[in-house]
Amino acid sequence: MDGDIFELMQQKKQENEIIALISCNDQTEQFGLTLTQEEAKELIISRNDSLKLYQRVEFSSGILEKLIYNFCDSMYINQDNYADTLATLQDIFYMFKNEAEDKLTDDELMAFMKEQFESVCAGDTDYLAETCLERFAQAIRAGYTGFIETEGYNEYEKFSEEQRWDKDLYMQVLKELFWR
Repeated sequence: MDGDIFELMQQKKQENEIIALISCNDQTEQFGLTLTQEEAKELIISRNDSLKLYQRVEFSSGILEKLIYNFCDSMYINQDNYADTLATLQDIFYMFKNEAEDKLTDDELMAFMKEQFESVCAGDTDYLAETCLERFAQAIRAGYTGFIETEGYNEYEKFSEEQRWDKDLYMQVLKELFWR
């Protein structure tokens, strides 16, 4: 009997979570992004799998709604990749909460993720996880705390090892090529 009550409570909780995710469509529609009932359900299942994998517990509705609102205006997300990208970003989020030893707030991690996703990563979630976030988390584990003052913004260049494009150098080389 107690198992039945728990099962009913879990089912009701999942229904409420699906409704909450679907209600995000009101804001994301303007970007051409909506979740179906089935996609919302899959994202909740994905969240539960991530929580188990990374041995995390959430007492509130989770990070998914924040991810939706933070990433819905991304130039790299479209209706075709929306649900899959959210599932991946959600998994990355939980992984790096652990990797950074919970020294980052949700908002600091979210700000860093969004900024890198839109810039350095050009929408590549593998690069976000395997390069940007890995280096950032490594610095945090080593004692770096500068992200507190910046709230997670404008942090990656401190850890980037790649040479970035230089507009002035590009223009100089272009002139040399065409004016020979």
